[in-house]
Amino acid sequence: MESICGANCEECELYKNKKCEGCRATNGCPFGKKCWIAKYYEIGGKESFAEFKKQIIEEFNSLNIDGMPKITELYALNGTYVNMEYPLPNGTKVKFLNDNETYLGTQVECELNDGDIKKCFGLLANTTFLLVCEYGENGSNPEIIIYKKR
Repeated sequence: MESICGANCEECELYKNKKCEGCRATNGCPFGKKCWIAKYYEIGGKESFAEFKKQIIEEFNSLNIDGMPKITELYALNGTYVNMEYPLPNGTKVKFLNDNETYLGTQVECELNDGDIKKCFGLLANTTFLLVCEYGENGSNPEIIIYKKR
């Protein structure tokens, strides 16, 4: 089943496990409220959303983060999969995102990896912020590199 934004719901674990019916079946409300990407499609159409996504990609690339390759694509991602716990200086861990939201994002491997230790960058955005974090294998030791309001 294809979603409103073009994501393939059948590849998503939430859909496979019957925790989400998909946005077409729920009229753009897969997690209980209207998805902002579905709203964007309704208001401006596919072309408008493509332009918006292109703008976010340009914003990520303009950050010029050492070791981060040029970003060429972003994907609709559910917060359940990308809402990492970040350690604070006092030792507590905190999540900054919402598990029931959809974000645009991607993961790219750091170009400065030395072979032994592999680091990745996780990039997420919506209409109000950009987030870039760095982490090790399987999301270990996440660290926020940039959180920026748009």
